[in-house]
Amino acid sequence: MKRRGGAAGPPEGARVVVQNRKARHDFDIEERVEAGLALTGSEVKSLRAGNVALADAYAMVKGDELVLANCRIGEYQPASWTGHAPLRDRKLLLHRAEIEKLRGKVERAGYTLVPLSIYFKEGWAKVELALARGRTHGDRRQAIAERETRRELDRALSRRR
Repeated sequence: MKRRGGAAGPPEGARVVVQNRKARHDFDIEERVEAGLALTGSEVKSLRAGNVALADAYAMVKGDELVLANCRIGEYQPASWTGHAPLRDRKLLLHRAEIEKLRGKVERAGYTLVPLSIYFKEGWAKVELALARGRTHGDRRQAIAERETRRELDRALSRRR
């Protein structure tokens, strides 16, 4: 499922576990892609408990696979010795054609694959990836200024009503 730009998040009926708000500030989001996550049992339980951090996570193409790197899913204590490594690379599930399309954009056009959110949809763990371009300091300031003017305009309109 692909979506273009905008502020849309995970689909309706999905239970959001974590969102990466910093990504929306640091990057210009061009396109969104939903991918499945290949997880172990203790990772799923930890994810359902909300023990996950996306702050510095990113996705990359390794060989024929798409991998989520630097995503911390904390250990699930009741799993004891059968648990998982919190910072391991996790395989993302996409069709090969989609992976190749993303690879081309990342390598040639200078985009970055940033995870925006992790959620459960119909019982399956999904990650919403964004094909994004990094913002400069000036771009960030301009985005903040635009947001402030939009807020003030909305306030003025609501006062007139």
